[in-house]
Amino acid sequence: METVNILTIISIAFLGSFGHCIGMCGGIVVAYSTIKIDPISSKVTQSVAHLLYSLGRVLTYSVLGAMFGFLGGVVTYSNNANGALLIFAGVVMILAGLSLMGKIKFLTIIEHSFSSSSLYKTAFKSVLNSKSNLSFFVLGMLNGLLPCGFVYFFAITAASTADPLYGAMVMAIFGLSTIPAMFGLGFLTSLTSATSFRNMMMSLSSIAVILYGAYTIYDGYDYINNPLKTLTDCHK
Repeated sequence: METVNILTIISIAFLGSFGHCIGMCGGIVVAYSTIKIDPISSKVTQSVAHLLYSLGRVLTYSVLGAMFGFLGGVVTYSNNANGALLIFAGVVMILAGLSLMGKIKFLTIIEHSFSSSSLYKTAFKSVLNSKSNLSFFVLGMLNGLLPCGFVYFFAITAASTADPLYGAMVMAIFGLSTIPAMFGLGFLTSLTSATSFRNMMMSLSSIAVILYGAYTIYDGYDYINNPLKTLTDCHK
């Protein structure tokens, strides 16, 4: 992957984690911190629990990224197909950015209610009530499956790589970049709960998403108009 793409993904994920992820998943962090973590336990013990939870999310995101990268590779068999996929992904990215801004309801329309299934609820409740270190990791994995517009954006980005490895990398980078916000939620409550701060971070990440979408559309156009360009060139 190009350095510019990696830096863009990190920037969008980091900014968005303070604006979107805390709003979407902050309740879960507060819940498991209250139920699963003894308040008198050491900071090291608490930090390990939060880290295991975040690493569980990263694992789920990486697996999803590999799956979407594979699906993207299935539909790309020529420069025109590669270009069409990138243009489509770019358009969806722009719509996602506008949706994250609250301008349209694009992401809420495509959300899937996987979390409402009885099997998921039973597993989530069971893990939430366990206090083992493994349960924090599993809880993070389950959280990674929750419907989330921000995750959808990065899944689309993973599909645009048309490669399972790069797709997994995109989602792993996304997950790792959200750790600071989620990890620090319990220690920086006043900052992360400030509406004005979260709105500012969300606006910045939304703008970055839209700009990245425009860049992806241009990249797709370049594929269609440059017969010598291959998908490998995009990954160098």
